[in-house]
Amino acid sequence: MITIKTEEEIEKLRIAGSVVGKTHKYLIPYLKPGITTKEINKLAEEFIESQNCTPSFKGLYGFPGAICISINDEVVHGIPGRRKLKDGDIIKLDIGACYEGYHGDSAWSYIVGEKNPKDEKLLLHTEEALMAGLSAIHDGCYVGDIGHAVAKVAHKYNLGVVKELVGHGVGSKVHEEPDVPNYGKIGKGPVLKKGMVIAVEPMLNQGTAKVVMLDDDWTIVTEDEKNSAHFEHTVLVTEDGYEILTKRD
Repeated sequence: MITIKTEEEIEKLRIAGSVVGKTHKYLIPYLKPGITTKEINKLAEEFIESQNCTPSFKGLYGFPGAICISINDEVVHGIPGRRKLKDGDIIKLDIGACYEGYHGDSAWSYIVGEKNPKDEKLLLHTEEALMAGLSAIHDGCYVGDIGHAVAKVAHKYNLGVVKELVGHGVGSKVHEEPDVPNYGKIGKGPVLKKGMVIAVEPMLNQGTAKVVMLDDDWTIVTEDEKNSAHFEHTVLVTEDGYEILTKRD
């Protein structure tokens, strides 16, 4: 069941989302060659806790980190550890924060140090796909409208659309109904109403859309080992559009 949030719930979701946005902004100066993903994870956890929140992902389904950190061909769910960032790495930070039982969820992709034009385009076009998906949102829209808009941008740039991983509803749980795929047909799927909260999160690959899971049972990588990008915002459905809850400012 897709729930319509009360004003009190929406305010808590705004606070949680704001903290997620602030955490992304806080971490950007640290994304330099030589830092370990474990160190980034520690910085994120301490900052989230300093904002009177808790990391939404820590212990979720048994996940060991406070945030997910995925690099290059890793699509999602990378576990923080000893790996050091290198010049040119694409790093994806998926951050969740919980405020009084309500969650914010946003992933963003960054390039460490010197930028490769091909990778720059991957990030630029994946963010464009996210914003195209958001532009389809309003009271009475269909989930398929969002996926169609995302996929249209991905296909324009010949990027692989990961189908096994989807966006989702957000509220008192990190993952609620409905699923929000990054593909779909206009006028198909669940209808969204004012007051619903969802996370839209394109995961687009430079090559094949196919992905596989590593032996750690968490990290998902592209099958052809080409790079992937991930962009996500949690948004509130409004009468004539949407409100981004995880914006940075």
